[in-house]
Amino acid sequence: MAKFHSIFDIIGPVMIGPSSSHTAGAVRIGLASRAIFGETPENVQITFFGSFAHTYKGHGTDLALIGGLLGLSTANPDIRYAYDLAKETGMKVKIVTSQEKMKHPNTAEVRMTKGSRTVSVTGISTGGGSIDLVEIDGFNVHVHNDNPVILIFHMDRPGVIASVTRVIGQHRLNISQMEVSRKTKGKLALMLIATDGEIPDATLEEIAAVKHIVQIIDLSEIRREPNGTKALMAKGAAQ
Repeated sequence: MAKFHSIFDIIGPVMIGPSSSHTAGAVRIGLASRAIFGETPENVQITFFGSFAHTYKGHGTDLALIGGLLGLSTANPDIRYAYDLAKETGMKVKIVTSQEKMKHPNTAEVRMTKGSRTVSVTGISTGGGSIDLVEIDGFNVHVHNDNPVILIFHMDRPGVIASVTRVIGQHRLNISQMEVSRKTKGKLALMLIATDGEIPDATLEEIAAVKHIVQIIDLSEIRREPNGTKALMAKGAAQ
């Protein structure tokens, strides 16, 4: 028998239709991508795979994802004007479809650029408005929106993980999920931490003060239909 965390897992979120998986989930992929990028990008290439590639026009998946990139919530009626709003903000959007076989049919890759900076995010809409981010700029991850989640970019140094978990433990927060990914030994790494309760700003500031922390991105607010999310740069950290 399936288990549900809340009634919203059954009926889905308050949203602009027609489909929670093709619309609400796409908005949240856009919101998460925006939070990870930290600002509105100048250029965006959205690649749709599987079911998204075949039905995005009819279901407005492109409008939804662009709306999320602009910081719109799933219930914001302005999603229907996403292309016009993107143009007004100076964000150029290119939609691409791919026949490449992915593990999930509702998959989208968002490649964001501003100046010389480029960040890519691959996300899956798993149904009912829930999402799973599976890749962030080449780092393999599994970011769900069931619990509060923070992403911590840090230099791959001994003791960093222990220092971060010590801070969280001292604030009596329980870690429900944790992943660490790196591409090259000794270089930039990504720590994903989900907790049973919200992580207060003061705790995030304390984590940001840990040596070798580069950046903290709080994705918790995506669960509460935000108009954006916070990105906390660690002061004085190595870039």
